[in-house]
Amino acid sequence: MNDIKKYTAEFLGTFALVFIGAGVVLITTLTNGTPGLIGIALAHGLVLMAMIYALSHISGAHFNPAVTIAMLATKRIDVKNAAAYVFSQLLGASIAGLALAALFSQVRREVIYGFPAIISLEFGIPVEAILTFFLVLTIFGVAVDNRAPKGFHGLAIGSVLIFDILFGGVLTGAAMNPARAFGPALASGIWNTQIIYWVGPIIGALVAAFVYEHLLLDKK
Repeated sequence: MNDIKKYTAEFLGTFALVFIGAGVVLITTLTNGTPGLIGIALAHGLVLMAMIYALSHISGAHFNPAVTIAMLATKRIDVKNAAAYVFSQLLGASIAGLALAALFSQVRREVIYGFPAIISLEFGIPVEAILTFFLVLTIFGVAVDNRAPKGFHGLAIGSVLIFDILFGGVLTGAAMNPARAFGPALASGIWNTQIIYWVGPIIGALVAAFVYEHLLLDKK
């Protein structure tokens, strides 16, 4: 039963992140720039912050396959639970994307997808990797390391999402999360840049995890 609670929390948190985040991108497109990049960044950061405070005590609040893979690589989650977490995250993201497609059934597929249609791999993957590095480094610093001040992890992690999107939103869309790109891709049927949002975030998350684990964490 505890495992089901964890998987449900991962489903709900990822659903909220994709529904609100992708939804604000969609609305910005439909309204020719309102609420704009700042609004998009704030929406992602605030919804992630809220879901972390609401659900982190149940599942750890990964809401991101790249985060789960980083936790698996550092032996903070086992293979069975990691696979179930990723499945729950992708399911939540998919239902969020399909819900947006149903609510805004008249808009173009490109609007539902919400990410740039053409990005070169040699540009997109490093950008997503670096942005995800900041995200996962912060997660390890405030939510994994016991030396961190208590009670601020949601604020810190949500803030990273905000400044990452302010920088990378116009470059790659700043997904930093395979599920965040997967749900809108499934709903829109646009998959041509999908590899960027898997390879980049996973590389960035693994590098951040190993840097914190082996260089910064107090093993005592």
